[in-house]
Amino acid sequence: MRIILYLGKGGVGKTTVAAATALRSAQLGYRTLVVSTDIAHSLADSLDRPLQSEPVEVAPNLFAQEINVLDEVRNHWGKLQAYMGNMLRKQGMSKAIAEEMAIIPGMEEIVSLLHIYRNASAGDFDRVVVDAAPTGETMRLLTMPESFQWYVDRFYSWGDTAMRFTGGLLRKVIPDRDVMAGLPKLIDDVKMLQGILSNPDISSYRIVLNPEKMVVKEGARAMTYLSLFNYPVDAAIVNRVLPGIVSHGVGEVEVVEPSADAYLRQLQSIQARYLGEIERDFYPLPIFRSRWSGEEMVGMERLAGLAVDLFGDADPGQVFFRGQAQAIEEEGSDYVLKLPLPHVELEKVKLTKRGDELFITIGNFKREILLPSVLAQRDAAGAVFRQGVLHVRFPERAA
Repeated sequence: MRIILYLGKGGVGKTTVAAATALRSAQLGYRTLVVSTDIAHSLADSLDRPLQSEPVEVAPNLFAQEINVLDEVRNHWGKLQAYMGNMLRKQGMSKAIAEEMAIIPGMEEIVSLLHIYRNASAGDFDRVVVDAAPTGETMRLLTMPESFQWYVDRFYSWGDTAMRFTGGLLRKVIPDRDVMAGLPKLIDDVKMLQGILSNPDISSYRIVLNPEKMVVKEGARAMTYLSLFNYPVDAAIVNRVLPGIVSHGVGEVEVVEPSADAYLRQLQSIQARYLGEIERDFYPLPIFRSRWSGEEMVGMERLAGLAVDLFGDADPGQVFFRGQAQAIEEEGSDYVLKLPLPHVELEKVKLTKRGDELFITIGNFKREILLPSVLAQRDAAGAVFRQGVLHVRFPERAA
């Protein structure tokens, strides 16, 4: 069983890459489901096939689905929210607390998680390819198991009365004759899904990018947070690369065939610069590129061409990279950020930190890291290079 999740900033081409990956997987003989968790669905447009909220076969071995999250939430949430709030207030809760307790945060994420879990655990598919929502929403979805557990624990702390009222909501989400008996199973299912999504033998995360400044920054931030939660990233996908740009090594990218058009020549120069950044910032992940196309990537034929452009003869469902592109470990009261780096000549390491950005310079090699809040609140106190891995230490700040 394989689950492949594509994520990135809105508009970078996640949907087309997910659809192309799924189509190629199906052509290789794997029973494959491609599913969209984005509220603003475009998967049906990409496949050029009408889709439903349940899997529909759109080609041999290929099934597609657009999870209709909003309808489920709207149908069951509006009436229950007011009812639960009133009942909780009658039990002595303040209005503010009652209204807060009447809302389960991330209902959309819970529904999406449960759909994915259902498809992954039923054994109906060899592979599930997920066209994820833009990066921010996907990060919420992936952290939802912890948030959901915390929220359920709060309900338990209020006792049986509050649990009786939440049962009506949970019955709408997961029908069960005995809702109270079904709640522990729901929690176990979410926990099990989290285990599946963090298992590198089953799940892979791939960050989709365009060679543009804001896109690269958001993609780098996504990789940082995926690493923080131990979700296995196995590749980066760069879409819409202009011709004439060649890489000679990690970060050494140049325009070898400048366009005769001044505007395109400028775009080539900009893309070459950001492709160099991508190679440095996403090292040691493999990076797949797709060429700029003058046609819309719509329909099976063009999606099949995109898959070949990206992966060649390789199976896109394989695990392309094992390990962590970066890791954060505790050593006493300090945190240590560990970064695999390419074969650079070891010179004095220069660290510059501005807010949540860490700039690393070793000779001619430069890399920018977007730090999670746990590290952004501390200062970098030095770095050492050991067996191809840079160790940057963040000691606890003095009171």
